[in-house]
Amino acid sequence: MTSQVSSPAEQADGAVVGEQRRAAGAKDVRRLDRVIIRFAGDSGDGMQLTGDRFTSETASFGNDLSTLPNFPAEIRAPAGTLPGVSSFQLHFADHDILTPGDAPNVLVAMNPAALRANIGDLPRGAEIIVNTDEFTKRAMQKVGYEASPLEDGSLDGYNLHPVPLTTLTVEALKEFELSRKEAERSKNMFALGLLSWMYHRPTEGTEKFLKSKFAKKPDIAAANIAAFRAGWNFGETTEDFAVSYEVAPAAKAFPVGTYRNISGNLALAYGLVAAGRQADLPLFLGSYPITPASDILHELSRHKNFGVRTFQAEDEIAGIGAALGAAFGGALAVTTTSGPGVALKSETIGLAVSLELPLVVVDIQRGGPSTGLPTKTEQADLLQAMYGRNGEAPVPVVAPRTPADCFDAALEAARIALTYRTPVFLLSDGYLANGSEPWRIPELDELPDLRVQFAQGPNHTLADGTEVFWPYKRDARTLARPWAIPGTPGLEHRIGGIEKQDGTGNISYDPANHDFMVRTRQAKVDGIEVPDVEVDDPGGADTLVLGWGSTYGPITAAVRRLRTAGVPIAQAHLRHLNPFPKNLGAVLKRYDKVVIPEMNLGQLATLVRAKYLVDAHSYNQVNGMPFKAEQLATALKEAIDG
Repeated sequence: MTSQVSSPAEQADGAVVGEQRRAAGAKDVRRLDRVIIRFAGDSGDGMQLTGDRFTSETASFGNDLSTLPNFPAEIRAPAGTLPGVSSFQLHFADHDILTPGDAPNVLVAMNPAALRANIGDLPRGAEIIVNTDEFTKRAMQKVGYEASPLEDGSLDGYNLHPVPLTTLTVEALKEFELSRKEAERSKNMFALGLLSWMYHRPTEGTEKFLKSKFAKKPDIAAANIAAFRAGWNFGETTEDFAVSYEVAPAAKAFPVGTYRNISGNLALAYGLVAAGRQADLPLFLGSYPITPASDILHELSRHKNFGVRTFQAEDEIAGIGAALGAAFGGALAVTTTSGPGVALKSETIGLAVSLELPLVVVDIQRGGPSTGLPTKTEQADLLQAMYGRNGEAPVPVVAPRTPADCFDAALEAARIALTYRTPVFLLSDGYLANGSEPWRIPELDELPDLRVQFAQGPNHTLADGTEVFWPYKRDARTLARPWAIPGTPGLEHRIGGIEKQDGTGNISYDPANHDFMVRTRQAKVDGIEVPDVEVDDPGGADTLVLGWGSTYGPITAAVRRLRTAGVPIAQAHLRHLNPFPKNLGAVLKRYDKVVIPEMNLGQLATLVRAKYLVDAHSYNQVNGMPFKAEQLATALKEAIDG
């Protein structure tokens, strides 16, 4: 998704178009401040593409937005079944928003399974657009409908719009030489056209996208564009849709700059590319495909022009092994994976700790254990990142809080790895990876300088005056060892997993040396310079809600709701989980109650309680979905009152 948020002038033009429509058209146009739309259908119905396109046009219009794609793990789940339902939720507004929304205002259901799987999330009065062509007796029985919900009165509390999407699409494409099955595939574009009319979304970008996507199949491109236009025209002419809606651009939500819509994985990939450029180092990715991290490999493989090399290895162990070898050779090295892959990479991460080489380990967390829920989100790898290696093998841990923040988190992980010569965990998750939001493209002078100095020659003088190179002679401030490029004359040194002698790097089994090296590696991580944690406290709050990672949006939305209701509450959010910010202990002690919401069973709470002896209260969820703001607001209010 590459659409940019429009400039104020372009947004004004959009408002003028809206005024012209109201003046010229007979249908009523109502202005809303925000809308939550969910597209739902079979995993083969193109719901993710439909949502992506609606999101891109919404971004280009200038709304603030947040998305939640939700799809099965199977490549082609059983058609018409509840496990096979794929959905895409988009929340867009004329003001600053933080989450994809708790409950959809509009549901587009392409079949009975999509309706049944999502109806429970809809508030009364919501709009439901259903594809009536799919509501056959067999399809309804497959998901447990004994009678048609379109006729039995069960949907009377909603604004139901029955639309024969399949029939209308086939009719619109009858001039094309397509089979009925081929024509039916464009019904998602018909639905997109209808919703684009309904919410006054721009259309030029989608038509351009379709021409590009199907450039080698111009007849398919033309058919999809025709279906898209037919959906728009249907909304304009049918009596069933008497009202359309406008959501004005969120001009006040964005600081001045150039914006684009971006997903978390794309932002993370761009952050890694930027880190390589700012470090003036080649970027090497050694990776094995795994959901939901594979998009980073796909994206980085496109950027050879920026000195990026990608290696799709035969397995997780080979991927990180190649990356560590690249780090030894002087590259900014990265490996990407999810929780199961981290388990396989753990021995090599320990080797990187021992070798003290810079390596960024990107973990896009998903539901576990084992294969778990590959396409659902979770935050349950924190303790694995902290302790999931043999021996004392401390590793810094960084976590982004929003999709756009993945860019900055990647730069920060690279800074720590390069400055302190250590592997670094970057913990994103499926919610951030697949979700998207507007991102202000930074100016080059805003990016950090990450350049490093390689060892050039001898760095130690022996008692007899001989100058030698010691690979484990450390920087006094960072405790980082020198980074010596193999092949540099005079810098030959041993590598390997057996314990090193301090300074010389020779193999050592000396107990005192091992104790010293273990404590030194720990001290290096403990001494990493990270910013203090910032506390958002309006004053008078006795309760602090502490979060990390992707819980930022739901927590902040919940805090806003409580403050609007007159409930004082403070909020802090951690980017650095190892080491913790130096002021965290003092911050925690200022509050009578500390509540930590997590999408796990209390992993950060365990760390906080152990380190700071604070009676932190956990609020946990592990259902594969992000928190809802109302749910969190209720839980936090109960914690305050309890």
